[in-house]
Amino acid sequence: MLSNKDNLQVLYEDNHIIIVNKRAGDIVQGDKTGDKPLSEVVKSYIKEKYNKPGNVYLGLAHRLDRPTTGVIVFSKTSKALPRLNKLFAEKDAQKTYWALVKQMPPKTEDTLIHWLKKNPKNNKSSAYIKEIANGKKAILHYKVLKNLDNYYLVEVALETGRHHQIRSQLASIGCPIKGDLKYGFARSNPDASISLHARTLSFVHPVSNEHIHVEAPLPSDPIWEACL
Repeated sequence: MLSNKDNLQVLYEDNHIIIVNKRAGDIVQGDKTGDKPLSEVVKSYIKEKYNKPGNVYLGLAHRLDRPTTGVIVFSKTSKALPRLNKLFAEKDAQKTYWALVKQMPPKTEDTLIHWLKKNPKNNKSSAYIKEIANGKKAILHYKVLKNLDNYYLVEVALETGRHHQIRSQLASIGCPIKGDLKYGFARSNPDASISLHARTLSFVHPVSNEHIHVEAPLPSDPIWEACL
């Protein structure tokens, strides 16, 4: 069920929710840049598709960093939003991420535990092995899926949802994500993206209770395409 209206790739849609494949550079909701957020693009899509008069309701249950890509879900009804929020808050939604890194991780599969401390001045999180004051415990599980010519494809599952968690924790083991200058990668990607993609999302529908599983197609890029 793909739609590319205004470059909007809709992965799943029903009366209560809409799931899209976010492109690099899209901001999920409005910020100080003033750039048109993805939420407004989705609203325009709904308004036009269903010929809705007046304002369109759209709720946001989770976020993705601007330079990343992949699955993001919005609520189309006020009934679904608090239930979606609860799903994400209680970790009942299963997400997997794919990341491209230059260095082979220390192990092919591992669990990383750090304490992350965010610096609001440079919008960056530092990872510490031991507990620190005002640090937030961060846990992720990773697995190396593929050895490409110059990169490694790593799958990540989050146990916690901290600011820049995957970016900071992978960088802390010597594996900054491709294109992520902020966390120590040598070069930027041409489109200013970082090679971190929210690949899959699984959850129980907040209204119908059916099991939903979506997989976001990878960005159109030769290195990503080599992952398949």
